[in-house]
Amino acid sequence: MLVCINGKFIPNDEAHVAVNDGAFLYGDSLFESLKARRQHILLLNQHLDRIEQAARLLGFPCPRTDIETAFVTLAATLTDPASRIRLTLSRGPCDGLLYPETHQGWFLISAVPYIEIDDHSRAQGINCCLAPNQRVNPFSHLPQLKHGNYADCLYARNYAHHKQADEALFIDENGNLLEGATSNLFAVIGNQLVTPARGNLILNGIMRQQILDATQELQISCAEQPLPLTDAINADEVFICNSLIDILPVRSINGQQIKKGECWKQIYKRIAARIGS
Repeated sequence: MLVCINGKFIPNDEAHVAVNDGAFLYGDSLFESLKARRQHILLLNQHLDRIEQAARLLGFPCPRTDIETAFVTLAATLTDPASRIRLTLSRGPCDGLLYPETHQGWFLISAVPYIEIDDHSRAQGINCCLAPNQRVNPFSHLPQLKHGNYADCLYARNYAHHKQADEALFIDENGNLLEGATSNLFAVIGNQLVTPARGNLILNGIMRQQILDATQELQISCAEQPLPLTDAINADEVFICNSLIDILPVRSINGQQIKKGECWKQIYKRIAARIGS
């Protein structure tokens, strides 16, 4: 693992967090997960734009210039075919439940090798289950952001693992699918691509936005609207996405088989051309 704290690269075993740090005590942190292929970090500016906006909304220190410099140094050291990178921001130590009055925040960048999904496995698709818990957002009064308080997603993800599924899908009280524990969701219904509208409970994912941009370029009709579970099960195809997996077709939801389609392949190819490989 490569580790950088506040622009300084250090051995993994020397990285530590203070016991009174808000990120440790309360999950009071912001983060982004990125992917690199060789020395090319994909969609870096989009990830930095999102975390910078989140930092501004929540009052986190976010020294973007220093972070960008650290990413340049990091990229030059990457040697694996693919890497999983995480950027974390913290306000630093806290006094009880109070945010620190003076900024002692820090940023952490870590990178580990990442094995990408091979073409055969991608085409085969994945099995999904419904999450047993509700999707929650402690900052429902603000635009959705990636906050360290990730308990609902971790619980759903581990539930899927124990059910021998690849992803858990959140569903609301009206029977509408929202998103996956770590992914956004799309379905092809008739001649239209449908995805739940971003909002308090649905993250405007970086790859989600790439798909929306690609559909415009490909002149594919796409609607951001409610996606009932029954519609998804009967859809012509369903797929999930995030910045690490790109696009993955869904083979089944709660044991019910989903039709296989070809739309995802067209979008996947266009996105690969847009972001590079």
